[in-house]
Amino acid sequence: MSWYIIAALAAAVVCIAAFAFQFFKLLKMGVPEDLSDKGGDIGKAVAYSYTKAMMPQHKESAYLHLPTYAAGMIYHMGTFLSLALFLVIVILNFAGVEMPVVINSVIAALLFITSALGFAILIKRMVKEELKFISGADDYISNLLTTLFQLFSALYLIFPATGMLYFVCTALLFLWMPVGKIKHLLYFFFARYHLGYFYGWRGTWPE
Repeated sequence: MSWYIIAALAAAVVCIAAFAFQFFKLLKMGVPEDLSDKGGDIGKAVAYSYTKAMMPQHKESAYLHLPTYAAGMIYHMGTFLSLALFLVIVILNFAGVEMPVVINSVIAALLFITSALGFAILIKRMVKEELKFISGADDYISNLLTTLFQLFSALYLIFPATGMLYFVCTALLFLWMPVGKIKHLLYFFFARYHLGYFYGWRGTWPE
């Protein structure tokens, strides 16, 4: 097995361990204590927080920028597809099996599209003054690593000789995920729960 495949697997183990530590730490912290009288249904509010509250018409940053919102959603799907693909690639690599060319071509085409959207979002962040103002190094690094991960995933499916680029990029992404803003992959779920808990306790959600 090549050193870069081993590096990617080792980075994946480190990433999973770091996320597991953060997960149990968040569970241990529980929910903030609210000293006000309970006025609503927390369960319904939490469900609302994960569903209708996420719809673009309920998010000012989304309904005022629908093309960017749509691009971001597709881009995120490309990330999840690439992560699932990495798992499949590793399993098939150990089994000595190759995916059919047709499936490779379809997945690669999808990832070329999602990575293009990732670069578009990155460029928008770099050129729009209001986005530049609120962006830091973490924003650029996280976006670039994720976008390159999708791009190299697509290239690897079509050109297996790019394997070193793919696995090295994957290793870097896995090492960055628990420390950069990509860790919202975990914190998103806790943040939405706490939001629903807060407004549900106070009886202001759901509408």
